[in-house]
Amino acid sequence: MSGDQVDIPLLALHQLKPGQIADVYALLEEKEKAITRDGKPYYTCRFRDRHRSASCMVWANSQWFAPCDQEWQEGRCYRLRVMYDEHERFGPQLELFLIRPVQDRDYKEGFDPSILFEASRHDPDKMYRELMDLAEHAIGHAGLKRLVVELLHTYADKLRSMPASAREFYPFYGGWLEHVLSVARLCSLVVQYYRDFYADARPPLNADLVLAAAMLHELGRVEELTTDGSSTQVTVPGRLFGRCLLAYKLVHDAGQKIPELDAETLQLLEHIILSHLELPEWGSPRLPLIPECLILHHLDDLDAKMEMYQRCLRKDTSPGPFTYRDPVLGKPLLKARNL
Repeated sequence: MSGDQVDIPLLALHQLKPGQIADVYALLEEKEKAITRDGKPYYTCRFRDRHRSASCMVWANSQWFAPCDQEWQEGRCYRLRVMYDEHERFGPQLELFLIRPVQDRDYKEGFDPSILFEASRHDPDKMYRELMDLAEHAIGHAGLKRLVVELLHTYADKLRSMPASAREFYPFYGGWLEHVLSVARLCSLVVQYYRDFYADARPPLNADLVLAAAMLHELGRVEELTTDGSSTQVTVPGRLFGRCLLAYKLVHDAGQKIPELDAETLQLLEHIILSHLELPEWGSPRLPLIPECLILHHLDDLDAKMEMYQRCLRKDTSPGPFTYRDPVLGKPLLKARNL
C-alpha cells in the first residue's frame, strides 16, 4: 500500500466509528456481481473481521471496478484504507481509498489472521467427544449406533473444523459440531416427550431413529463444502446434488457394510435424512412421510434460526433500538428491551 501516512491509524475493523478513516486488515468474505437498472455492472463486496462485517459498493465507474473484477478473491486477506459509516437500512459501509493483499511485512506490523476468522465459542474436541458419547450411550439400536459412531470417526478431522453452512447459520470454525450437537440434545428431549405424550401411538415413535438422524443429517456438508478455516466454498458435488443427497449416499454406503443394521431401519433413516428439510425449495428431494421427520425438521430449523438471531444481536453496533438489517435474516431485530 503506497502512500501510508503516520496520521492514519491502523485499527481493527470492529473498532471503527462512523466517519473514521483508518487502515484495517479484513477478509473479503463475499463478492457478488449484479446489474443496475441502467444495465451497468457493479459489485457488492463484504469485508469482515471476527466481530464485524461491512459492505463496500464497487460501481462500474470506480477505479476499483477492474481490480475487483479481475483480482480480488473471496477468502483472501487484505489491508484496506477505508472510511467507515453506518447506514440506517443497510448497516456498516466502507468507502475504499486503498487496498492490497496482505504481505509478509504485515505480520511484522502486528497482523494476526486469527482476528479475522470467527470460531465457535466452544472447544471442538470437547463437542466432538460429547457427540460421540451421546451416540454410544443414547442410541440403543446396535446397528444405528455402529453406523453413527463409524461415520463420526471417519470424518472426525473435517467435522472438528467444518462450519454448519457457508454463510447462513453457524458459518464458522467448529460450527458443524456446535449445530449438530445442539440439535441432537434437543431431539433427545423432544422425542421422549412425544413418546410419553403419544404412548399409544402405532407405530410408536422411534427415538433411536431421531437421534441417529440428528447426528447425521448434516453429514453431507463434508462433501458439499470446502474450507481452509478462513473461507468456505461450495464444491461441484455440493452444487450438483446438495447436502441431503450427499448425506444419503454416505449413510447408505456405510450402512450396507453393517450386519447389525437391518434394511428397514436403514431405509427409514435415509428417508429422514432426505426429507428433513421438508420442502423442495429448501433442498429436500422428498416430502416427509413419517412423524420422526417432523421432530428433526422443526428442531433443526429452530436451532439454525436461533443462532442467526443471537449472532445478529451479539455483533450489532447500531445506536438505535433495532439492529441493522441483517443480510441473511433480511430484517433488523429489536435489541432495546427491558425484559
